[in-house]
Amino acid sequence: MKENYSKKLLYLIFFTALFKIIIAAFVELGNDEVYYYTYAIRPDWSYFDHPPMVGLLIRLTTLNLHWVSDVGMRLGAIIGCAVSSYFIFLTGKRLHNEKAGWYATLLYNCSVYTGIIAGMFILPDSPQMPFWTASLYLISCILFDAKNNERHFDDRRNLFIKDEISQAGTFETTNKKILFLLLGLTIGLATLSKVHALFLWVGFGLFILLKQRKIFTHPFLYLGGLITIICLFPIVYWNIQNKFITYTFHSERVTHHTIQFDAFIQEIIGELLYQNPVVYVLLIISIIFCIKHKEKFSFNKTLWLLCMSVPMLLVFWGVSLFNPTLPHWSGPAFIPLMLLTGIYLSEKSNRIIPTAIKFAGGLIIVVLIAGAVLANLAPFNLGSKDKENYGEYCPTLDISGWKDFGKQYAALVEEDLHAGLMRGRTPIVVAKWFPAAHIEMYVAKQSHQQVIGLGKLEDLHEFAWLNKERKALQQGDDAYCIVPSNLPFNVKEMYGNLFTSVQEPVVINQMRGGKAVRYFYVYRLKGFKGNLPFIN
Repeated sequence: MKENYSKKLLYLIFFTALFKIIIAAFVELGNDEVYYYTYAIRPDWSYFDHPPMVGLLIRLTTLNLHWVSDVGMRLGAIIGCAVSSYFIFLTGKRLHNEKAGWYATLLYNCSVYTGIIAGMFILPDSPQMPFWTASLYLISCILFDAKNNERHFDDRRNLFIKDEISQAGTFETTNKKILFLLLGLTIGLATLSKVHALFLWVGFGLFILLKQRKIFTHPFLYLGGLITIICLFPIVYWNIQNKFITYTFHSERVTHHTIQFDAFIQEIIGELLYQNPVVYVLLIISIIFCIKHKEKFSFNKTLWLLCMSVPMLLVFWGVSLFNPTLPHWSGPAFIPLMLLTGIYLSEKSNRIIPTAIKFAGGLIIVVLIAGAVLANLAPFNLGSKDKENYGEYCPTLDISGWKDFGKQYAALVEEDLHAGLMRGRTPIVVAKWFPAAHIEMYVAKQSHQQVIGLGKLEDLHEFAWLNKERKALQQGDDAYCIVPSNLPFNVKEMYGNLFTSVQEPVVINQMRGGKAVRYFYVYRLKGFKGNLPFIN
């Protein structure tokens, strides 16, 4: 009896989405996630760090900021993962068969990067993934004719290889023309999430250079490229207004000239962990097997998937030799390899879920549940035990404790106001985007205060632009400053010359399991001197 993989796909999408919603409801937003809330607060053509798509997605899933919650913020990522899973399935089905698409979709959801980092947490990668996977599907439709691929590729191999690529004449059909235009749009929208989506054109161009040069003569290829360029307008326009500050800032992060093998090793290890060690090993095995056993697999399809992956990997590996990188930068490069692995597994396994994938999925489930339990219940922190930086380097403190602190802080502000200790509804001043973003999301909303950036641009990021829309500090104003112990910061040294006095802080403990796992220091800054240059 033939398996109904389409029905299994729907079950997979539904239950993984439900599981993520439950986890999202019990885990507070991390540093990066709360930071992108600031994008939604202040819509713009683009932003200091990234293009605007993640802010628009947050606006959509929070109902134009009327439902700002942990689940509401992350819902776009969860839906995006569901949509991406569908496109992965369709692409695997087109390249080989439904079974290959099913396995590739399982791998996609078992990857830490695609299934969790981009598929549950709300980051610029979250809106990018549906457009990235849609682009892969559209390219597969352009390059490869649909056919029944239920058998191994070793039968009549020479004829199959000859016929598997769409011939030049088929590009004249209306459908093919539309595909090129849609591809330009999906890559353009992916670029409005993160600019490195342009690697999709690089991979596509490399393959047609190697195998289908006639496509370069087709005008709709260039019309598709023009659509992508038009999509770049908001990014370019914003950067013209702001003297291309995005690229001058980020270029400083990747312009070192000394080889740093430790950074390269960290990148490789990071990719291993971000893809899920089990998935990573499967990808390597599949690449070797598909290249080595050309008689069993379509060489052209293998080559295309490698073209969509390898250039991006080589670029970020090269960058990591000279500069520290983050493993998720190269995350999308592994998606084509998941499709290749799906093809490999479809010829090697008869199980609905192969044992290796069960293990990979189980690992993801255990890590998520354990992380949620630790963040909410663990009576200890996993970082520093020194009072000066208590809890530093503990990842669970990024996703816990802020809601409760916000309530306690709001009560303190009301007490200060009624006791006349502070003048009016004073703002909260911040020097860095973290923990400023947590303060914006979980604290200032409860205390009904403004968050004002008072620091260097490279530390404030989006808060420097939020300043322009908020009431500036006036001479004589008081302010609060909040310092979590896991992010130590010398308030007196930073702000002592800007205010007449910096009072000793009130200490509010973050309690978990009956133990203090972090301290929040709340400073009262009295009498802004005014007419002094801001540090930024």
